Amino acid sequence: MEELSQLSAKFAENLLDATNAFSEVVTDEALLAGLPDDAKEAARTAAEKAGVEGWRFSLQAPSYGPVMQYADNRELRARMYRAYATRAAEFHDGSSKPEWDNTPIIQRMLELRIEDAKMLGFNNFAEVSLAPKMADTPAQVLAFLRELAAKAKPFAAKDIAELRAFARDELGLADFQPWDAAYVSEKLLQARYAFSEQEVKQYFTEPKVLGGLFKVIESLFNVKVKPDTAPVWHEDVRFYRLETPAGDLVGQFYLDLYARETKRGGAWMDEARSRRRVLNGIQKPIAYLNCNFSRPVGGKPATFTHDDVTTLFHETGHGLHHLLTRGEELGVSGIHGVEWDAVELPSQFMENYCWEWEVVEGMTAHVDTGATLPRELFDKMLAAKNFQSGMMAVRQIEFSLFDMLIHSDFDPKSGLTVMDVLNDVRKEVAVLLPPAWHRFPNSFSHIFGGGYGAGYFSYKWAEVLSADAYAAFEEAGNPFDATVGKRFLDEILSVGGSRPAIDSFKAFRGREPSVDALLRHSGMIAA
Repeated sequence: MEELSQLSAKFAENLLDATNAFSEVVTDEALLAGLPDDAKEAARTAAEKAGVEGWRFSLQAPSYGPVMQYADNRELRARMYRAYATRAAEFHDGSSKPEWDNTPIIQRMLELRIEDAKMLGFNNFAEVSLAPKMADTPAQVLAFLRELAAKAKPFAAKDIAELRAFARDELGLADFQPWDAAYVSEKLLQARYAFSEQEVKQYFTEPKVLGGLFKVIESLFNVKVKPDTAPVWHEDVRFYRLETPAGDLVGQFYLDLYARETKRGGAWMDEARSRRRVLNGIQKPIAYLNCNFSRPVGGKPATFTHDDVTTLFHETGHGLHHLLTRGEELGVSGIHGVEWDAVELPSQFMENYCWEWEVVEGMTAHVDTGATLPRELFDKMLAAKNFQSGMMAVRQIEFSLFDMLIHSDFDPKSGLTVMDVLNDVRKEVAVLLPPAWHRFPNSFSHIFGGGYGAGYFSYKWAEVLSADAYAAFEEAGNPFDATVGKRFLDEILSVGGSRPAIDSFKAFRGREPSVDALLRHSGMIAA
């Protein structure tokens, strides 16, 4: 276990080092055609900080994402794509080092996980992983994923066919490649729905988004969110407190929104302190909420994409699960003791509020004019909500199947590699195959650098739970229905891991979970 812990940390370090080592410096502004002004301004600032002329792009999401989505220069997209796809792999092109190669770490971790399983009396690591989860067996999980794949793949096939046709007929790209996918998707989105993410982004300014988020929390769970003070590790970090209407402390949280070179990528919630009974009373919980959004530039407030806003609501859902617990025993307080495949329920549940007009209207103010998001533009966003939902679904199913198979039906000493397993999975479910040199496993930090080994499927299972939970509010006719909100707090959030998650869900919903709401929310069955 000690070696596994060290290898997991090393995997994450290698990935961070490889991510930070790469930079693409552009000196001809003509090559940046299509890029939004804020992306160019951020790249110019990055170049100045690095002491180079021109515009400097990195593999961190706020820099990499806009290039892939908006840059007209196909060669630039292709170079960035390859660098991103081969991070911490065996390819060494000057920006990567042999000691950052995660391939041997993956091999050793899988060997140790099998050894761990055998010592504990299990057949494989997937069985170890599932022991404290809602799912019973690897076969059950694989059946669930393949059932979802069967329902999603026809929609995914339709999505990719539309992309290829649009790329060929409208953009002159006859040989559509994976590094064209995000770019062509954005162009098709604009053509079909007459708006772009960049247009929407100008309305989601940080002060309004935080105000809207806090209002949702206060309306749903009868608490108040107020600024608070505490020592912080960076000037970006803010600190807040949750109070009852009477002013009693419920919990506190740190909020760290912006990307930094020394900061782990992605978004996550973690606990600083958990609620429990101690000698002198109840210790109140404290959470960390972390994101990697683009920084404010030019003296204006930071602006967020709608995806950024959804990510913030997601992590806040985890935070609420931690903060609103009523548990007094550490082992089952907040997210402690909650089955891994249920822990994403509150986070994905909160994402639904990013699609409610009364919420969106209240958390938008154009960065230049202060105007709220026009209803007409929101209606276009809503119409586009399930744009390429089939492709996104099979992508997550691909990751989940790969994870479950390498931990249940793969011998790392057999001579086969994890890439062999991944390629077989892609043949089964994927509709867009990446190049042979793509090394996705080497950056799959959820299962090798985090706690999701043989548990990545929990995202899809939690989508089933969260969609079904939100459907209770839809059936009540009000996303802020006080009775349903109190029941969600009492039966899901406050009980933590003090009882099986399926019992908590049934106590809230009055029945077993159903996949129907997820398929309906994803546009895969009629309303």
